[in-house]
Amino acid sequence: MGHRLSILILRHLHLRETWVVFFILGIIMMNFPFIQIFNMPLRLFGMPLLYLYLILGWMISICVIYLFVKAIDLPDDENDKGR
Repeated sequence: MGHRLSILILRHLHLRETWVVFFILGIIMMNFPFIQIFNMPLRLFGMPLLYLYLILGWMISICVIYLFVKAIDLPDDENDKGR
């Protein structure tokens, strides 16, 4: 069940529209309104909130890119799995 779900998610990530949506979300995340929202004197775990926002956004971006790369390596159908 879990393997089948991961293949379904990876197949969905193979779509061009998904790439465009994540690219636009990444650009929006790094623009004025969101940067200003997190630019506060508040500290979490001893770090300013803006730094945590940028670091977590960077980590999430790397994970999304990893999933895209896994989706590219996925065979087109189940019959190609053995080849």
